[in-house]
Amino acid sequence: MERVGHQRCGSDCDTLVSQEVSDDEDLKTCNQFNQSKLQVFLFRVSSWRRGRLAALILVVLAGVLLIADISLGVRYNNLKDAHLTLEHAERIGKAMDELQKPQKSAVKPTMGSHKQLDIDVQDQQETIWELEHQTKSSKAYQVQIEKMTKNNEYLKSHLPMTAGGCGRCPSGWILMNSACYFFHFSDAAGLKSWNKARMFCQMYGGDLVVIDSKDKQKAIINHLVHYVEPSKVHIGFWFGLSDSHMEGTWKWLDGTSLVEGFWMDGEPNDTNNEDCASVYAEKNFFKAWNDLTCEHEQKWICEKAPTSES
Repeated sequence: MERVGHQRCGSDCDTLVSQEVSDDEDLKTCNQFNQSKLQVFLFRVSSWRRGRLAALILVVLAGVLLIADISLGVRYNNLKDAHLTLEHAERIGKAMDELQKPQKSAVKPTMGSHKQLDIDVQDQQETIWELEHQTKSSKAYQVQIEKMTKNNEYLKSHLPMTAGGCGRCPSGWILMNSACYFFHFSDAAGLKSWNKARMFCQMYGGDLVVIDSKDKQKAIINHLVHYVEPSKVHIGFWFGLSDSHMEGTWKWLDGTSLVEGFWMDGEPNDTNNEDCASVYAEKNFFKAWNDLTCEHEQKWICEKAPTSES
């Protein structure tokens, strides 16, 4: 009995244990199942999120690709238009070249004609210049010829005077109107005051010239005009007339008073005590005298009687 009871008790105990074990196993199994379901759920949730993110990324990429595609399309169209425009321009250029070929062919002879015309014009201009040069040279030669002719005539007219003066007038003096004259044209001896010029004349036995007639005035002026350089016509020549002894009363060296004078307009004016007379190479010999201060340095004209012929 006891053994049977013991066995039953043991069976119950085993059953309880078995049940506990079975419950534990079921619990474990249930837990495992729940965990599996949770993992599946979490996996599904995670997969859904990842799928949603992936979808979002794909949408963004699709948008970027769409924008890129649109940009490329626009770029392509622009390039195509530019290419078409370039081709169109090239076609127009070729057409213009074809149109210009006849014009260019016609222009070449015209350009050649223009060049030849320019050459002809240049040659003609040189001919004009040469003609102007020859005309100018001809005028210069004519002036020289006239001057030489005038000089020759003057020498011929004075040849008897010069020949007659040989031996009768000092060297460098000329015989004119039965008197010997010295005209100081050279710059070698310089210029002199009225008194020093008079002393020079007296060294040769003469004195400053006395111009007391119209004929004498004309002869002296003609001689001056012929020999005085145009650049030196402002330089006068002392002659023997002054009013130093009495202002306003002009007298010759021999003391005789002036009767007929050949003064320039407004002269004599006695500016700054101008007491000595000077004659100038003026073509109008009626207006050829001027009064200057006697200390002023000028050229001069001497006069003396010729020596008698032996």
